[in-house]
Amino acid sequence: MKTILYTEYGPPDVLQLTEVEKPTPKENQVLVKVHAASVNALDWRPFTMSPIFIRLISGLRKPRDPQMGVDIAGTVEAVGSSVTEFKPGDEVFGVAPGAFAEYACNGESKLVLKPANVSFEEAAAVPVAALTALQGLRDIGKIQPGQKVLIDGASGGVGIFAVQIAKSYGAEVTAVCSTRNLDMVRSFGADYVIDYTREDFTKNGLRYDLILAVNGNHPILDYRRALSPQGICVVAGGPLAQVFSALLLGPVISRLGSKKHFFMGMAKSGKEDLLVLQELLEAGKVVPVIDKCYPLSKTAEAISYIIEEHARGKVIITVE
Repeated sequence: MKTILYTEYGPPDVLQLTEVEKPTPKENQVLVKVHAASVNALDWRPFTMSPIFIRLISGLRKPRDPQMGVDIAGTVEAVGSSVTEFKPGDEVFGVAPGAFAEYACNGESKLVLKPANVSFEEAAAVPVAALTALQGLRDIGKIQPGQKVLIDGASGGVGIFAVQIAKSYGAEVTAVCSTRNLDMVRSFGADYVIDYTREDFTKNGLRYDLILAVNGNHPILDYRRALSPQGICVVAGGPLAQVFSALLLGPVISRLGSKKHFFMGMAKSGKEDLLVLQELLEAGKVVPVIDKCYPLSKTAEAISYIIEEHARGKVIITVE
């Protein structure tokens, strides 16, 4: 089968379309014929890091794990002997390592049936980004109906899901994005929109019960200023400086008062939350936004596009 491998450091052009053996599912695994996958920050971020830093975390001489991609949507090709939930021919979506390939394998707990009302491309856009939004808002942010919630970075892959999921919880949502995306995030239910090129929400005097900082670029003390007295700020991405300040300063600042600051690591990809997303998709409460689709052979171009153009929503890899 064909797959994309990341075998050496450099620009996205180093990615190789390679022939490898098709995986065989273990007894608790499902083999999926991939129709679509999506690009997440964990796929493109390594190409923006300093050479020293990426080698420290991924391998000194070359990447330890050459596989690329996590989000998948496709058709079940085969199942292991202990799998009971799926059968060949089922349409599924979820997560699997090495998703940028013609086939991918993972345990049955990492997949759910694809709703009939969404395409493979739309389903592939969902898992990691929507799980990040859901768990950041619900599990860490403790979102409640009627709360004032601000999504910083509302037009990106995670942000668009966060706006819609926050609305599904009955929150009043303020979305922060650039000028060109104001109408788009408003169309997905945002009650208020702020153009960050014209207004700094941390200085306008408004206060929020929950801030989800997906791809903002503010010091942690600025976020603190924009919180209500019992407010919670969850940093789920953004520049490395913002991530490190949340990791290092967040716990310290949280002890100094009632306002809380948390850094959110990788989203957990369990069956229970995938089923929550499945239900939201079926009900039309979450609608994926796709910026562009690229064939598997042009995965490097897809990653370059995200880095250079700041995609609106998700970028999809299609597999014929």
